[in-house]
Amino acid sequence: MHPAFSVIFLTTLIGVGQGLFLALYTGQIYSMMKLLPAQDSQSFYAVGSLLALGLLVAGLFASFFHLGRPMRAWRSSSKWRTSWLSREVIILPTTMLLIAFYGAIHYFGWTQPLFTVAQTQPIDLSLIIGALATLSTLTLFICTSMIYASLRFLQEWNNPLTVINYILLGTASGFTLAAVFSVIVGANVVGFYIFWSIILTIAGFISRAITLQRNRRLTPKSNLQTAIGMRHTVIAQKAQGAMGGSFNTREFFHHKSLTQLKNIKNTFLLFVFPIPICLLLAAASGLAPLYFAVAAFVIQYFGLMAERWYFFTEGRHPQNIYYQSVA
Repeated sequence: MHPAFSVIFLTTLIGVGQGLFLALYTGQIYSMMKLLPAQDSQSFYAVGSLLALGLLVAGLFASFFHLGRPMRAWRSSSKWRTSWLSREVIILPTTMLLIAFYGAIHYFGWTQPLFTVAQTQPIDLSLIIGALATLSTLTLFICTSMIYASLRFLQEWNNPLTVINYILLGTASGFTLAAVFSVIVGANVVGFYIFWSIILTIAGFISRAITLQRNRRLTPKSNLQTAIGMRHTVIAQKAQGAMGGSFNTREFFHHKSLTQLKNIKNTFLLFVFPIPICLLLAAASGLAPLYFAVAAFVIQYFGLMAERWYFFTEGRHPQNIYYQSVA
């Protein structure tokens, strides 16, 4: 398929935003259980939620560049019963609203206990809204990835690993950003976020590597013979019926050489996985943690853009069997 940069920015930006919120709420749960030191509501949770919300807004803004008629975007939510895209259009603003509410609770200090669980654990409004936002965030991951995983005619995408990759890679980048944020605000939970960022990055590498191996061994269900209903062993396309390019040749094929595809794959495999891990380990050692953590996030994000670009090129649309050349 032809990668659209607006969709690449959409999926990577909201993935980081979702992952950052999950990191914040995970840290709050650990603090509630006395496994981590408590953090300041305003400077940590409120500001962190604002950052996560900003990334989600930026991703939503990027998506408008992919629309033919942006003024009609609201209509995309009308088919929520059958369309994963419509479900994403509904769940994205819902997630944004819940994260904004979660941040507002911490900013205004509405964290007085509402009730107590097992006579020992107080539950406040931020924990309740955070749980709802977590559920919404995970649902958004599923909706976004299922837009592609549900396409049965694209074998490279139509498998559960697509959903797993979106969740793991988005969450890993969010935890990496949480480590950067913790260093900047001086929170003493940097090691916690670095640890989980590395774990999630390794899990993402395993999942993505399995996907690459699976896709490399796929056998196309269609070929030139089945595309035109001819059993002849030697078939070559001479023309597609038009002397210039068409929507089919522009939008359903990436027009890149095998060498370029290999370089992009090697780039994202390095930038998303081993380099950030090494930089995060250097940050954890205490030597210039801010610089190493920032470098880890920036490099990983650029790697995720390359990964998402490669993900789209992996999808081999069956129509390319027929529309192979301009003339």
